Amino acid sequence: MTILITNDDGITAPGLDALRDACRSLGINASQIHTVAPDRELSQNGHRITTYEPIPVESLDPQRHSVSGTPADCVRLGIAELLPQKPDLILAGINPGGNMGHDLYISGTVAAVREAAYHGIPAIAISHYLKNELNLCWESASQSAARVLKKLLNQKLGDGFFWNVNLPHLPADAPEPELIFDCPPERQPLPNAFQLTADGYLYTGDYSQRPQTPSSDVSVCFGGNIAISKISV
Repeated sequence: MTILITNDDGITAPGLDALRDACRSLGINASQIHTVAPDRELSQNGHRITTYEPIPVESLDPQRHSVSGTPADCVRLGIAELLPQKPDLILAGINPGGNMGHDLYISGTVAAVREAAYHGIPAIAISHYLKNELNLCWESASQSAARVLKKLLNQKLGDGFFWNVNLPHLPADAPEPELIFDCPPERQPLPNAFQLTADGYLYTGDYSQRPQTPSSDVSVCFGGNIAISKISV
């Protein structure tokens, strides 16, 4: 199996290391894992691609490439140019911050796996909801990601689909979260609030106060379990 991993937080982001560790914990050899990620943070860039200017790429080693482009660019370049063969699986994350509901169209993390789905490649986006009062433990996030991958790698995905996974943010002493499948993306919008400043309008919406329809990905993740959604392109 050849795996391409990427993100929208940049080539040095700890979420990439956590995702690689999750893969290796499942017995996937490091030689099978190729990283193609942006050279800087590009969160909330959606499915933007670069078509009218060159995209510089720095190969840090044969299996790690830093791309001066978007997450979708990374996937396109990985498939077409940078990997020795077409990947069997594309993973994006682990993103520090949830990607649910409305976020699916904003997130660069999700755009990466959506791009993979258009190419007929199985793909999984993994994000980690954040609570301000708790620290993010990357070791715990990696372990949760490994649980999810172990389950999803045995699931038939189907052409034109990808998995979107959101890990909850729990205290260290909390019980292990459940894996909840078939979570529909929240249909209600993100909080729509702004404050007028001297420079213009500043968004002041509180992500933690977003609407939660019962059984939606937001409701499941905010409720302390792992929300797994099968999304069609």
